[in-house]
Amino acid sequence: MKIENEDALDELVLCPQCHTLHREVPIKDGSKACCSECGSVMYRYDSRLAEHGLALSITALIFFFVANFFPLVKIELLGSEQFITIPKTIMSLFDNGFFIVGMLCVFLIFIFPVMIFVLYLLVFLLLKLGIGEQLSKELLVLLSHLKPWSMSDIFLVSILVALVKLIGYAQIHMGIAFWALIVFVLLDIYITRSIHIAEIWMLRKRVFLKENSMGNTL
Repeated sequence: MKIENEDALDELVLCPQCHTLHREVPIKDGSKACCSECGSVMYRYDSRLAEHGLALSITALIFFFVANFFPLVKIELLGSEQFITIPKTIMSLFDNGFFIVGMLCVFLIFIFPVMIFVLYLLVFLLLKLGIGEQLSKELLVLLSHLKPWSMSDIFLVSILVALVKLIGYAQIHMGIAFWALIVFVLLDIYITRSIHIAEIWMLRKRVFLKENSMGNTL
């Protein structure tokens, strides 16, 4: 496929599975475009993507902060009770000298997930309002770099494994943060896996192309 200039790159779409290059074609609202080689979904067209993404981002952030600032589990052992929270778990790593592991947990479990959903929130808000053409571009580029570093789902699996091992030694009571963490992970998986970055780029192009055409008309 011959590319005449840099602007022509905006019309090309790369398959996320087999990396086959395709030319973007217009599709109807609610439909999807699949790769001609492997058949995987490359992008969808949802006219309300900005509204849906904004609502999901706000909801995910609410559940994330509930998961981090409320008790995760309550452990009863030999008559004593102990409440476990995510920040307390991370701090215990530092207290026991596991500084590298603690720093990894801070970034992979707290900082990066917060940054990713704040970026989603800002991008969808800008696209909803139709402002910040250059800023939305920079935020999307940063979002593309940060997405692979969210490890909330792996953290949830590790918690489940630890709880299974403790069941035979202590009584375990799930706190509100545990259920909030599950909801957050499900939202994280849905947003980061189902809403492709390419779809947000296309939405951005449509939004600002419309804005620019209206400005030229006026």
